[in-house]
Amino acid sequence: MGPIAAGPMAAGPAVCQGGAAPGSGELCRPALPPEQEMPGTGHLDTPGLTAPSAPPEPTVNIFHEQGPIADQPCPEPPAPPEGPPRETWAGRYEFLLSCLGYCVGLGNVWRFPYLCYRNGGGVFLIPYFILLFLTGLPLFLMELSLGQYGAAGPITVWKCCPILRGVGVGMLLVSSLVSLYYNVIIAWTFYYLGSSFQSPLPWSCDAPQNAELCQNPSGSATHTSASEAFWKEQVLGVTHSSGLGDPGPVQWPLALCLLAAWVVVFLCMLKGIRSSGKVVYFTATFPYVVILILIIRGATLSGSLDGVSFYLSSDWSKLQSAQVWSDAASQIFYSLGIGFGGLLSMASYNKFDNNVIRDTLVIAIGNCCTSFFAGFAIFSVLGHMALKKGVPVGSVADSGPGLAFVAYPEALSLLPGSPFWSILFFLMLFTLGVDTMFGNIESITTAILDEFPALREWRRKALFLGALCISFYLLGLLLITQGGIFWFTLIDTYSTGFGLVIITLFMCLGISFCYGIDQFCQDIRDMICHCPPWCSHMLGYFKLCWVFFTPCLLLFTLIYTFLEMYGVPLRYGSYTYPAWGTSLGICVGVLTCLQVPLWAIVALCRESGTLSDRIRKATQPLNSWRAASGRDMSAEVINVPFTITLTSSDFTAQPDSST
Repeated sequence: MGPIAAGPMAAGPAVCQGGAAPGSGELCRPALPPEQEMPGTGHLDTPGLTAPSAPPEPTVNIFHEQGPIADQPCPEPPAPPEGPPRETWAGRYEFLLSCLGYCVGLGNVWRFPYLCYRNGGGVFLIPYFILLFLTGLPLFLMELSLGQYGAAGPITVWKCCPILRGVGVGMLLVSSLVSLYYNVIIAWTFYYLGSSFQSPLPWSCDAPQNAELCQNPSGSATHTSASEAFWKEQVLGVTHSSGLGDPGPVQWPLALCLLAAWVVVFLCMLKGIRSSGKVVYFTATFPYVVILILIIRGATLSGSLDGVSFYLSSDWSKLQSAQVWSDAASQIFYSLGIGFGGLLSMASYNKFDNNVIRDTLVIAIGNCCTSFFAGFAIFSVLGHMALKKGVPVGSVADSGPGLAFVAYPEALSLLPGSPFWSILFFLMLFTLGVDTMFGNIESITTAILDEFPALREWRRKALFLGALCISFYLLGLLLITQGGIFWFTLIDTYSTGFGLVIITLFMCLGISFCYGIDQFCQDIRDMICHCPPWCSHMLGYFKLCWVFFTPCLLLFTLIYTFLEMYGVPLRYGSYTYPAWGTSLGICVGVLTCLQVPLWAIVALCRESGTLSDRIRKATQPLNSWRAASGRDMSAEVINVPFTITLTSSDFTAQPDSST
């Protein structure tokens, strides 16, 4: 095949790149007369050459190679980041089980059933599932997609919109605060698990030390049950503390349990997702086995139907209450683990083409169904206890630690073979809690390691993880003093309160209106290479939620949280928190959400130009954002069987040329 010229050319011998012969496959051009050559010019890569400021349309001559096409070398990949490369999940099921274990936590067992019966029973499921589809699923998909596409942790991933880097820092603070007190719950679980190997159980009426307490079986409000006395006096020691300002000494049995809890977390997280991804095969599935066993056992107990009917009794008037909708929104929000950074971190280890929409539906709906079915296991046993004590089911129902460590252990102590059922129950609580801890610690370590890649080296990572666990252990000792439950309640209330809602609201608004909702949807399509039709339809639905429904519902939740915070004083039992304690808790929440404007100011200061120019630049993705996903490095590079070398004459209009 002969050469193809773009436009008429002056006659003359051909000049080829590197002195090659014409027809060799290199780019050649006809030699120009000396008067048409630009003096002192050569190839554009010659040092010192400057291209014309406004060159005309370039003319490029391409000669196809005659003969077989030689393999061209692939473009050089980008320089690897400092330190070892990021890990990826060994398989899709490890990611699914890790996310499911992270989402299915203690709140599914000790909070959802209580909210269900308090807010109209079965009627509560209506606002619950409405808010799941309008708020929970869209935010869940947003976090998974952002992490998987960016292949980075909660802080580094905001290369897509540097002005929102504070959202990632806020997520890091929230995960740190939650990790601080969440492992205390696992320490309590260890204490009860060890005590469950005694017969009779130390919180049952069969124990000799509880004989006096059990002589008065009346259901009066002033009567302290044996289970409640064991919890407050022996486990917490709270009866020896007067309040927040009187923490008292450390409960050393609990200190040992807390140490054991952090050792377990350290060992399971030592090799990152390679170790935790194997552990979740047990910890994520074992709770379902226990819940099924407890449902079957509860169905055989007398009074179980009373408990279940109380759980599902419908009060349609509750739908008119804003409290019901607020409770449904908060339960969806917290049970799915949105805004903590754990979902984003775990998704960042996915393969680029993983179907995030499918995973969102499986994990989120599976989590919510777990909450619903756990209620049958809880209330069937509580119904049996209410029948045995001769009191209404509502008087024995509770939520939070009161359910897990007082009401339900007491109900289990009434069953034949109570130590076995108690061991089974607290093993379930342990696996529920430790899975959530894996997600929280993964969020923290991923955020730090992505900012400092040199720490990914195994020894450095082990030292960093060890220092992190030791620091959390020492800080957590305050929460296991005799007055530690007051500090526990304070941090629990305000660390995941309005600050977390504000962070999530900024994440949703930032992706929708700063990064661009159309671009974000296109990123998801790029990840799902062969997007089925149902995925495309779902993406249109999610787009509508991200732009309108989800921000509005988050704003409603935030307003109601503020109204409740200022209208209802914080209490633990009969103890009302002092003003300085409430102010301290509010400062914790403010510290979290202040990261958003603080880091936005930092991002603006790093740019140049007018304020509008700075804002425009700070909302544009960095150059490394697309490269992180890997899509531009291979999909947009085309290999051709010839070489193109441009010279200065190619940028100069030639006489008598029609081009």
